[in-house]
Amino acid sequence: MRNTEDIRCVAQVALFGDKSAFDKLTCKYQSSIRRFFLNLTMGDAPLSDDLAQETFIKAYLNIRSFKGISGFSTWLYRIAYNVYYDSVRAKKYYSDIDVAEIDKNFQTNNEFSSDKIDIFNALKILRKEEKTAVLLFYMEDKTHVEIARIMNCPLGTAKTYILKGKEKLGVYLKNAGYEYK
Repeated sequence: MRNTEDIRCVAQVALFGDKSAFDKLTCKYQSSIRRFFLNLTMGDAPLSDDLAQETFIKAYLNIRSFKGISGFSTWLYRIAYNVYYDSVRAKKYYSDIDVAEIDKNFQTNNEFSSDKIDIFNALKILRKEEKTAVLLFYMEDKTHVEIARIMNCPLGTAKTYILKGKEKLGVYLKNAGYEYK
């Protein structure tokens, strides 16, 4: 579905309440939104599914606020970004819980390779803005302009987040034994 098709679907939903048009948008973007959340949550699939569902509900309820200034995907990722950071802020109330102890007691087997675990651990060292910008750029193929719009920051700031995040990841992975060739 091209951008023109996205706009047509948005118009059908906004003007006529066409749920099948929104379903097309959901089918097109659900995998990438869920992948975005999986990376932000370090592989927490149930949380990622919940956040993705909340993102699409908010998008549906607020579709009339889409102005078409940026692409629909940029608008949708902006909603996802806000949903994620709202959930992070809500979790701060539980910051006194010993997460390491809980993780140790409730470990589960998953299909992640040790390489993926190293990447997830590397992502943990980044500031939340750097992690978001790096994931949007490298995992979701968003442009610098789109990232700036999604994160609601100046273009130069988005570029800096990506650059600083990439540098920190490079140092961490090099120290973990990975060599860049």
